[in-house]
Amino acid sequence: MYFSKIIATGACVPDMIVTNDDLAKIVDTNDEWISSRSGIKRRHFSKGENTSDIATGVAKELIQKAGIDPLDIDLIIVASVSADYTTPSTACLVQGNIGAVNAVAFDVGAACSGFIFGLSIADKYIKSGVYKNAIVIGAEVLSKYLDFEDRGTC
Repeated sequence: MYFSKIIATGACVPDMIVTNDDLAKIVDTNDEWISSRSGIKRRHFSKGENTSDIATGVAKELIQKAGIDPLDIDLIIVASVSADYTTPSTACLVQGNIGAVNAVAFDVGAACSGFIFGLSIADKYIKSGVYKNAIVIGAEVLSKYLDFEDRGTC
């Protein structure tokens, strides 16, 4: 039987940081109201970066940390509900961006639990011997969808 193991982890976020005080300048809210209900003090917002840009940044970091050739990657799973397009999948965009031409690539759209589902799927493929090297990425760029005229959504 084959076993899975995590050999590298990474992170990539947009550069723009928005604090609760920044939001209070736009909508009727304040730091205390947001942080007491959510624990959030600041967040990263897209300045035009797409989900595939963030996911590609993570993939490149993982390849470097793991010391693996992109040609040896068999599977790419991106968990996201904020894909760049309906088709192609974000995972396929990442595949092209990193040159992983031998990899099967697909998205999992399960919101907050999507990354865990992605890990589970990759684990099953590796344990079955179908694939050897997988990249699983959770990536969201939800700031593109916010309406700052609607307090309830932003």
